[in-house]
Amino acid sequence: MATKSAATAVDWTKIYTGLGLDKTTLTSLQSFRARHSTAVSKNSALKATVPQIDLSHYKSVLKDQQAVSLAEKVLKDFKAVDYDVAKWNEVVGAFEGKAVAAAKETVNKIQTEQSSLQATLSNIQDARPFEDLTVDEVAKARPEINKAVETMIKKGKWSVPGYREKFGEFSLM
Repeated sequence: MATKSAATAVDWTKIYTGLGLDKTTLTSLQSFRARHSTAVSKNSALKATVPQIDLSHYKSVLKDQQAVSLAEKVLKDFKAVDYDVAKWNEVVGAFEGKAVAAAKETVNKIQTEQSSLQATLSNIQDARPFEDLTVDEVAKARPEINKAVETMIKKGKWSVPGYREKFGEFSLM
């Protein structure tokens, strides 16, 4: 009974959406859930369809009474076989271990990304307005701009490509 209540107590939508799990973990969880529900439905279907055999009918119809008595003896002596599920428990344990490891890895990635985004947000909030920046500060922040300008000066290019097309000509001459 404890397994039924534990299985129904799981909030799958919260797990799928709220934990930020990666696609492989979500796929594994969904396939596990599908296999579990299939097994539960098959189990309940088999429990509901226990056949009742009327041996007295066969005794009255069949001439070979020895076959009927043998069948009756086999049915009375039948005992359900118990299977050792330790092997399956190991498989489930291994799956659980992989799922927990993947979840921890996902949590670490999310925490790293969150700290990076928090640092970026604090940089944005603490930044000065664009108008207050100097050329040296821009060159220090983006060294590729400085390299591009140096290359253009060495080649004798004094205008920025595409500037006139984008902003038009402002010379009066």
